[in-house]
Amino acid sequence: MGLLSGTPGLIIGAAGVYAAFLYYGNMQEDVFSFESPKGTKFTQAWLLQAIEALANTVLGFIGMMVTGRTMGLPLDKFALSGTTQVAAKACTSLALANGLSFPVATLAKSAKMAPVMLGSILLGGKKYSLRSYLQVGAIITATVMVSMNKKSKPGQTSSTLGVVFICSSLALDGVTGGVQDALKAKSKELGIKAKPYDMMFWTNFFMMVVAVIAAFCLGEVASGSAYILENPSIMPKVLAFGACSAIGQSFIFFLVSEYGPLKNATVTTTRKIFSVLLSIFLKGHALAPMGWAGISLGALGIIGELIPEGGKDEKHDPKDKKEGKKTK
Repeated sequence: MGLLSGTPGLIIGAAGVYAAFLYYGNMQEDVFSFESPKGTKFTQAWLLQAIEALANTVLGFIGMMVTGRTMGLPLDKFALSGTTQVAAKACTSLALANGLSFPVATLAKSAKMAPVMLGSILLGGKKYSLRSYLQVGAIITATVMVSMNKKSKPGQTSSTLGVVFICSSLALDGVTGGVQDALKAKSKELGIKAKPYDMMFWTNFFMMVVAVIAAFCLGEVASGSAYILENPSIMPKVLAFGACSAIGQSFIFFLVSEYGPLKNATVTTTRKIFSVLLSIFLKGHALAPMGWAGISLGALGIIGELIPEGGKDEKHDPKDKKEGKKTK
């Protein structure tokens, strides 16, 4: 990757993350807002997660074969991490399938450090700065403002069930943070360090296994496949969704390995702001003035995460690992 080191490589990596995940979010919203001629919508979130994880697993395997495989990894920890991550992503998709708007869901997911902080405080006795509390508080307040002041299009509501699912997703993000800490500790104990594509492959492999089992048990494989066959125009959106996730993760791993977690956090965190704005302008999510005030407040909270406190960048690590599975 020497030819891509320096500023040109950083620009390419950032452009790759932005392009892939902005389109990823656009396709995810399109899938769950798609309506068949019969007036039915696609609601098979676990099937969609299985397709996404499959795309990531294939690309992760190719990358692992090219860069070399690390032996002796604690696969039981990867299995647990994959389970919590795919459950979190499925809950986000279920929130969208049950009426929560994409801008609100994205802002809410930006507050994923809230459950992580809570868990660390209650279980680990960790302390955070006032600024950390203000940042998370700003994002949560912004989510409420946008949710309460959004001028929904006819027939669209941010249902109570959608809110329950996004809160469940955030809770699972908190669990995932603890699981990833255990994974790192176990790897250190074994004297092993997973390469980026090792992490991408094994995490997504177990995500795929869990998603496939859940989709089969819930009957989503049959119903989702039937829906797609009856409405072939949704197929390109589903495939693009999976492909963008795999491509985006590859660029994230490139940024982490070549430029470190802070640069990656800067790119992936600011991308969320543009995802919200892109959805608002492309999907017709009209906002009242209070809603725009919420967007501004949320942007300040998200950008605040990029400024290290006391010259330390460690607080970005859990987020980098999560989005790099990612992941989401």
